[in-house]
Amino acid sequence: MNGQRHIQLKDGTRMPQMGMGTWCLGDHQATREMEIDALRAGIDAGIKMIDTAEMYGEGKSEELVGQAIRGYKRDDLFLVSKVYPHNAGKKNIFHSVEQSIKRLGTDYLDLYLLHWRGNIPLNETIECMEELVRGGKIRYWGVSNFDTSDMEELFRVDAGSNCAVNQVLYHLGSRGIEYDLVPWLKEHGVPVMAYCPLAQAGSLRQDMMENAVLREVASHYGITVMQLLLAFVLHQDNMAAIPRSGSREHVLENIETGNVVLEPQDLKRICEEYPAPNGKQPLDIV
Repeated sequence: MNGQRHIQLKDGTRMPQMGMGTWCLGDHQATREMEIDALRAGIDAGIKMIDTAEMYGEGKSEELVGQAIRGYKRDDLFLVSKVYPHNAGKKNIFHSVEQSIKRLGTDYLDLYLLHWRGNIPLNETIECMEELVRGGKIRYWGVSNFDTSDMEELFRVDAGSNCAVNQVLYHLGSRGIEYDLVPWLKEHGVPVMAYCPLAQAGSLRQDMMENAVLREVASHYGITVMQLLLAFVLHQDNMAAIPRSGSREHVLENIETGNVVLEPQDLKRICEEYPAPNGKQPLDIV
């Protein structure tokens, strides 16, 4: 990858456009070394952002990431983790972030997200997030799985506009956020972080793997359909992608995709096969 591309946060900080997702990584001892090798291969090849969560394996993913990043310069990495909704208040959040930081073997997070909305009031969560920023435990905070109405409510709360990122499901076969959420986020300077950009290796939309047009377009660029799905997401403005990375081979394929620039006529063909919605869609979540 000829230089990692970046997205600019509100204060001008550059966040990597591509990261490595870790959902389900660390769950099985038999694949642990392969997964650590994959993450290290990604870092060595220029992917510095790693996304995890306290929910993933109840901390096992964070522990795996912590082992993988050992020996790398901390300032070169961009570490993202997420707090359970039931932990996102004064009672538990400070313990949660300390545990995440401990499992990762670091002393701060670059980005800390509310994993999804729960019963704790947004104003309480925001107050805690702001305190964590002031205390140097996190650099930025954001949300995940927030639809447009959720973001509007968030921004009505004091300091809610400090939200740095909204992480949501997005891929070629699930473009519902393009109707209203993506424009709203762009207007308010909040980047999208797309999870499942490969539609969980195509399992969420198996028809895409067999689609003749996608196969033809992918062949034109000398890439796989899976790589084409990632290239489509990376083509979007104001959007980062965090494909799950469980093997060295797949990580390196993802990195190669960062050099692919889709031509307008190919984008048109892709979008004709899997068009954006012309009306409001429920937020897609897995």
